[in-house]
Amino acid sequence: MPTLLIVHHTPSPSTQAMFEAVVSGATDPEIEGVDVVRRPALGATVSDVLAADGILLGTPANLGYMSGAAKVFFDTVYYPCLDATRGRPFGFYVHGNSDLSGTVRGIESITTGLGWEKAAAPVLVTGEPSKDDLAACWELGATLGAGLMP
Repeated sequence: MPTLLIVHHTPSPSTQAMFEAVVSGATDPEIEGVDVVRRPALGATVSDVLAADGILLGTPANLGYMSGAAKVFFDTVYYPCLDATRGRPFGFYVHGNSDLSGTVRGIESITTGLGWEKAAAPVLVTGEPSKDDLAACWELGATLGAGLMP
């Protein structure tokens, strides 16, 4: 069964709401035959990434960059997964209170190095997530999940 790995860092109510919307989309009953695995960024392992057929990352933007937890995740899995995960579909969402560009640039730089393929546009939210923002998170999760259906 294909596996979607959701790696997240959810330290705030806003990132928690976005995470829950992503999970709801990925686990929609119309998406069949896909196992959705959720891991906090500091708990995700090389084995989790190697076992995943697609990856979805969620992080806050902290001081112009992804969270330390998200960076530790990438630092942990980068070299062990470098060749084995090329071409894997991925997506991501970011929440912050101001400029998100450094976070987006960092994620895109690392995932380009890994050779992962962006399967959907990222969801980028500044401030309190709106109903439309949460719907976009749901759609992101559903898109990644449906893209892995057998």
